[in-house]
Amino acid sequence: MSIYGNRVLLITGGTGSFGHAVLKHFMHSDIGEVRIFSRDEKKQDDMRHLLQARYPDLAGKVRFYIGDVRDTRSVQDVMKGVNFIFHAAALKQVPSCEFFPMQAVNTNVIGTDNVLHAAIDEGVERVVCLSTDKAAYPINAMGTSKAMMEKIIYANARNGAGRTTICCTRYGNVMCSRGSVIPLFIDQIQNGMPITVTDPNMTRFLMNLDEAVELVQFAFENANPGDLFIQKADASTIGTLATAVQRLFGETGVNVIGTRHGEKLFETLMTREESLRAEDMGRYFRVRADTRDLNYDKFIVKGDVKTMADESYTSHNTNRLDVEGTIQKLLSVDFVRDRLEGIEVEAE
Repeated sequence: MSIYGNRVLLITGGTGSFGHAVLKHFMHSDIGEVRIFSRDEKKQDDMRHLLQARYPDLAGKVRFYIGDVRDTRSVQDVMKGVNFIFHAAALKQVPSCEFFPMQAVNTNVIGTDNVLHAAIDEGVERVVCLSTDKAAYPINAMGTSKAMMEKIIYANARNGAGRTTICCTRYGNVMCSRGSVIPLFIDQIQNGMPITVTDPNMTRFLMNLDEAVELVQFAFENANPGDLFIQKADASTIGTLATAVQRLFGETGVNVIGTRHGEKLFETLMTREESLRAEDMGRYFRVRADTRDLNYDKFIVKGDVKTMADESYTSHNTNRLDVEGTIQKLLSVDFVRDRLEGIEVEAE
């Protein structure tokens, strides 16, 4: 029996891209129950029917709860009897959060604190929270709210009463997740329109949903309280990505529209400051928590004091994919393969 055997897993924001990918991994496992917690009854109903069609004998192990991480009572209600949590509920769209920053605060910061306090109160064993590269050196409201979310995670991890292990994962763009650029490019091409590119020289990490789930599972199995896990990831320029998508789906031209509100030229997965505490685990980095308390005078450093490493880990200095490499990365995604075969699917 695995560590998940006959246990209860809660996924907040579970009707999103990550929740769909997790269920694909867990439906044939020995997990006892998966709880999907989200605020959109339509998405829950769609997911329920999809599971009944794909897994008629297993769909009963998934239970749906309508609620919102902003609502403390609904969080407390869903938490009873839960062993493990994957916390994915968030506002993620950079431009939307720029125009409505307090909504990002309410969900990403206060909502996370609600989930973690309820988890500690109920004695949940392990919580893995999902963050983003935009939390490192943030310049936009979404990234700033996620950076504060991470601070909430680390504070609660220190105060977890010894019963609840809380950790964090941070990753870059998940290809073909809801609201991402690749489905937009494909729709534009298939409608005979030129694709809209912000800045061809902009770089972004590329990660598929299976890799996102594997990172969370690795964190779940290896975390100490307050650990941050980061996957080493390939990147490409937006110009290269646009060329790769058009190689697969057809040439319709490109319109360069300039950067949107709050966008960076490149993203950072691990800061120079975090690099000092990072452990290279092969495919992943573990950034250990700073376990000191506020009584700094009792800690003595022997030798030179360093506050940052020589460089951060960014989409500019990681492995850069060329067009052919980007095409192969695109072909690792179910959504892309389905659309190439003429199967109409929506990004989950």
